[in-house]
Amino acid sequence: FYYENESEQFVFYRIPKLLFTDARFSRISTDAKLLYAIFLDRMSLSRKNGWVDDDKRVYIYFSVKEIMARFNIASEKCTKIISELDDLKGCGLIHKKRQGQNNHLL
Repeated sequence: FYYENESEQFVFYRIPKLLFTDARFSRISTDAKLLYAIFLDRMSLSRKNGWVDDDKRVYIYFSVKEIMARFNIASEKCTKIISELDDLKGCGLIHKKRQGQNNHLL
């Protein structure tokens, strides 16, 4: 149970409803949808840091190791989840670029 203002002490991730209601995203796993919400959360920090490309698109740095730690998963599963979201193998919600050993720019 939470009492009075205790329920306001948590920070939340926002997940776009479209990921659950639009048929284009019906094949994406819940893990991938949650990862996308984490990416969106990280994007606000990137914007504050001025991480914007020449086309005014905000980008984030998120390594495979960070994702593996956040979800407590192995490398193979991490790669699969990222692939569900990317523009080459997945639904096109992210575009990734390799930035050194196992680091990605998204």
